Amino acid sequence: MKSVIVVGAGIWGSSLALRLAETGWRVTLVEQHKPGHVRQASAGETRLLRCCHGTDDWYARLAWKARDGWRRLGERAGEELYHEAGMLWFAGTPDGWESASARVLKNLDIPCEVLDPADGARFFPDFRGDDLSFLLWEPKAGVIRARRATQVTARLAEAAGVRLVRARAVPVAGAESPYECAVDVDGEVLRADTVVWACGAWLPGLFDTPLFDTQLTVTKQDTLHFAVPAAWTTPGTPAWVDYGASAYGHGDVDGVGMKATSDAEGGPFDPEDGERVVDPAGVELVRGYLRRRFPSLAGAPVLFSQVCQYALTPDAEWIVAEASPGVWLLGGDSGHGFKHAPALAEYVAGVLGGDHEPEPRFGLHHRVPSRGLRTSGATG
Repeated sequence: MKSVIVVGAGIWGSSLALRLAETGWRVTLVEQHKPGHVRQASAGETRLLRCCHGTDDWYARLAWKARDGWRRLGERAGEELYHEAGMLWFAGTPDGWESASARVLKNLDIPCEVLDPADGARFFPDFRGDDLSFLLWEPKAGVIRARRATQVTARLAEAAGVRLVRARAVPVAGAESPYECAVDVDGEVLRADTVVWACGAWLPGLFDTPLFDTQLTVTKQDTLHFAVPAAWTTPGTPAWVDYGASAYGHGDVDGVGMKATSDAEGGPFDPEDGERVVDPAGVELVRGYLRRRFPSLAGAPVLFSQVCQYALTPDAEWIVAEASPGVWLLGGDSGHGFKHAPALAEYVAGVLGGDHEPEPRFGLHHRVPSRGLRTSGATG
């Protein structure tokens, strides 16, 4: 039986641990806090699941596959983790990112429909779309209960035989290669055939490589939920993304209010010691957006706020790469990784098992800056 240590019990690490345990691996999952702790990017209340990814069909196909994974996970857990409420994209131009996304989805037979901006009134209690070119409707998209999904996935992994170790882990330097297939856990060295570091925003502080010194940055992202009338509840109210305005949100889920927040890249952030207090200027920015798009909500009070973080690569492509023989790095989710987790776990398990090589795009190479893939990153 092959053995593996997965470091980090966010949604990527927990999903991979579950998949490997169910396919015959002996798995140890190491987490310094608890699965679903509020410092994790995975621990936001919600994430969006959407298949639109501009011209890129690889992520679109993976997201479509992940949709089934989320539904099966909810069935196993006996609770609804994914609300298939649909999603509207607000297109400001006739031939931009949304138009490219629609062409890809149609080629992949993933349901979508181009609508007139006036049709927005069918989906929201109040909507202003006179500045839009069209709406793109993804009926099979929706909202994942992110923090709860992370906790459930970790629990199912333990039930599948994964050993969960609560401790801080650091790499072990190798004699003949940069790192050994080992993890230093509070002074005790654990060894396995394979080690996967799925540490999100903590990766740059663990690995002293040029990639992380210059190409993986961590930014502070404020998330806001507003107190709204019952008519703005999800399911019922769909999710929405305004690519041009770097704004996204959805109706009230679980009573924490309507999510409406900015995807504008925040400043540098320390995930361990950074103050998790939202910026007043960010609140006013989102209020301005609500005033324009959903006028009746212009005065809605902030009901709940949360500071999250992005672990960003310049091109928004993930990192799935071998740093030393048997030592793998899994990170750089760049804000769009959560929704893919069930399908990504299957993909990475195949890489570790030797079924296929990782996509070259995920390697430890120089990255060229691009915003195109990430768009509204905290959507998952």
